[in-house]
Amino acid sequence: MYPNLITIGRIFLALGVIVIFSMGFWWRIAAVALTIVVIYLDSLDGYVARKLKQASDVGALFDITGDRIVEHIYLIYYCAAGLVSFWVPIVFVTRSFLVDTLRSVAFSREGKTPFGRNTMMKSPVTRFLTASRVSRAVYGVSKILAFVLLGMILAFRAGFEQGIRWLSTEQVEHLSAFTQVLVWIMVALNLIRGLPVLWDGKYYLFDKYLPRELKKEV
Repeated sequence: MYPNLITIGRIFLALGVIVIFSMGFWWRIAAVALTIVVIYLDSLDGYVARKLKQASDVGALFDITGDRIVEHIYLIYYCAAGLVSFWVPIVFVTRSFLVDTLRSVAFSREGKTPFGRNTMMKSPVTRFLTASRVSRAVYGVSKILAFVLLGMILAFRAGFEQGIRWLSTEQVEHLSAFTQVLVWIMVALNLIRGLPVLWDGKYYLFDKYLPRELKKEV
């Protein structure tokens, strides 16, 4: 119960952060700080679930759903603010629908989970890319840095309008260029961690809906 409440809470907090980002410089600095809290809560719900012995497969899937919603909230807003390419949220949303649909089918039909001992991932390579601590940590760090730096750029823009200059215009431009590189690294990692799910989940796509001869090729 409590882990799921944390997940729901971080979704509403993310929505609140987006509202705060529409305000002035100091409000946007506060929004950046709250963004860090939103990301931290993603790890807190799992910790609480283990601590209270409330961990479950359904809870893990709900946690992933919450993470997807938060990602999409931020990326769609940053796109609307002109900070990231239109294709960034498109890639994330498309990948999320495909991957999470396969995971849901695997769970409903065979009780397979995204991670853990009963994972739907079949080979050591795909398990490493999707579920290893290294893979999750690298992707998590790239997402934290990208979301926070994009928020800081929004704050600096508001600061210029209010006559507050923590950085020069040139420094903000350099920061923006660095952040764009980081955003596309995040996109690449998102795909690298998603494509193995599609590969190992192809059985669920071909098993029922395609001709028998095609299933044999899979």
